[in-house]
Amino acid sequence: MSQVLHTPPPTPAPAEDGLAALAARHGLSVSGARPSLPEYVRQLWARRHFISAFATAKLTAQYSEAKLGQLWQVANPLLNAAVYYFIFGVLIGTSRGVADYIPFLVTGVFIWTFTQNSIMAGTRAISGNLGLVRALHFPRAALPVSFALQQLQQLLFSMVALVAILLGFGMTPGLSWVLAFPVLLLQFVFNAGVSMIMARMGAKTPDIAQLMPFLLRTWMYVSGVMWSIDKTLNHSSMPHVLKVLLQSNPAAVYIDLMRFALIDSFKAHQLPHHVWAFAVGWALLAGVGGFIYFWKAEETYGRG
Repeated sequence: MSQVLHTPPPTPAPAEDGLAALAARHGLSVSGARPSLPEYVRQLWARRHFISAFATAKLTAQYSEAKLGQLWQVANPLLNAAVYYFIFGVLIGTSRGVADYIPFLVTGVFIWTFTQNSIMAGTRAISGNLGLVRALHFPRAALPVSFALQQLQQLLFSMVALVAILLGFGMTPGLSWVLAFPVLLLQFVFNAGVSMIMARMGAKTPDIAQLMPFLLRTWMYVSGVMWSIDKTLNHSSMPHVLKVLLQSNPAAVYIDLMRFALIDSFKAHQLPHHVWAFAVGWALLAGVGGFIYFWKAEETYGRG
């Protein structure tokens, strides 16, 4: 009696492999998958009108329930400057030896507020907009960038008051005022980059938003907002490394450059060496580095 050899039937492929092959055959991709970096940049640029409109809408709605409305955009930094003037300029005496102290202080407060508010808003950009993130498909970097743009728009609106104060204290417009535009552009890139870093960290650990006010307040105190770094360092015996850290502090760099642009008595010798190199370097480091850092976690935002 002859034996009949039977070939065992082929083992079926796992269902998951079959579905993956089927999806690939029809050009389907994983929902929410992170695109390549060049593609991500292209998608973000394609949403530039959304970024601008979203920033403008947030700015308009910010004080919509207040009776003074958009005037608070100017009133808030001015009130902060008044408080700092009383505490630091009058009580502590940081105004001594600083020419045009009120324009010096107000400029510092306005420029610092731009960075502070951009970072605070960026920290909550993902965690505070989960409904939008989960409902719509768009490059998530649009959110922290739009919040940084919102703060730039608010600063430009407030600059009307700053210019009025400068003119009131005898500052004369000159060619140096044109330098304010590249300074603001570099600061915006820096702010947007740090906002993206904090947006990713805040999306994973929302409690960071509660810690940020303390960190930002400490950063403000060492950034020369209320006091002159140049004057203090010239009469200080602190270690050279600490002096370099104070002078190269990005917030201090942008504040000093804006003072140099707008205030007649703030001269070039009061700026740290290679200040423009610091300004460009911080913008590139934070802008490019923050963008890549944020992009690497693109597929995780809104999940969990």
